[in-house]
Amino acid sequence: MPRPLARVLALLELLQSGGVRTVPELAGRLGVDERTVRRYAGHLLDLDVPVESVRGRYGGYRLAPGYRMPPLMLTDEEALAVLLGLAAGRRAGPAGVTATAGETAAAKIRRVLPERTRLRLDALLGSLAFTAPPGGTPAPDAAVLLACADAVAHHRPVTVRYTSADGRSGERTLHPHGLVAHAGRLYLTATEPATGEERVFRLDRMDRARVLPGSFTPPAGPDPARRLLTSLATAPYRHEVSLRVRGTAERIHAGLPPSVAVVTELPPADGDDAEAGRWHRVTLRVERLDWLPGVLASLDLPFVVERPAALRGLVTDLAGRLLDSAGREA
Repeated sequence: MPRPLARVLALLELLQSGGVRTVPELAGRLGVDERTVRRYAGHLLDLDVPVESVRGRYGGYRLAPGYRMPPLMLTDEEALAVLLGLAAGRRAGPAGVTATAGETAAAKIRRVLPERTRLRLDALLGSLAFTAPPGGTPAPDAAVLLACADAVAHHRPVTVRYTSADGRSGERTLHPHGLVAHAGRLYLTATEPATGEERVFRLDRMDRARVLPGSFTPPAGPDPARRLLTSLATAPYRHEVSLRVRGTAERIHAGLPPSVAVVTELPPADGDDAEAGRWHRVTLRVERLDWLPGVLASLDLPFVVERPAALRGLVTDLAGRLLDSAGREA
């Protein structure tokens, strides 16, 4: 296929993914200058593909609403990727669609596949087992997800109706920074302009969302995923735990991930053995303490429990049980 024609088809593929694509973005994706992008858009118009030019700050090109894609042509690998993604998404939770929508989408794809490919994929999907049942976590409303994604992409305010963990419900205006999938749920990181406070919101607790006019500048600092993990690790719980652990942050996070613990390197003190590793302060907020002694033991690192005293007692009890077990004869 001649290279210019391949790029024209690549432009069509980019536009078919939906939304408005800016000329600089398309030029970067296609590896051409902006003038060439405009020429390629003209070629698509000559082929009766309804490409629309959108003016304004977020202007560019898009396909006219209602334009239908040509017949679906997928290789075996592409069809496998799509159907496996739909099957896994129904169990992972944050797909943003109901189980019925995922099933009907898969059925439509299967109908247009060659019989040989369809039968082979049916055999694979029929023999594939999942350790987690479908529908383990609530899925957000698709309209809410799309509205929030649009607000994040174009730095626009959004108003949502949100129900907090304590059951209180109300309207909130947010400046959203990003969408993050974590542990089977979708979260929105955002700033509440009324207070200037940065917050994390679960999308499945929103029952409607509407993008507002205007724009805002996202704050500098950590990316949305890091903001979410920090928020989860510092959320209020029944027990506040403070430890000193000697080792690398990576080794500590292997047992206490960033969504659970905040790890901060401490300055060196007199008498510290540099070869033994630096001391870190580890802080956690947890509902229960009973699981922590086993995790701390599995780290196989020196540690000191600063607080609470109840955790020191649990660690001592575990150490006693381990000594008793080690002293028993077979």
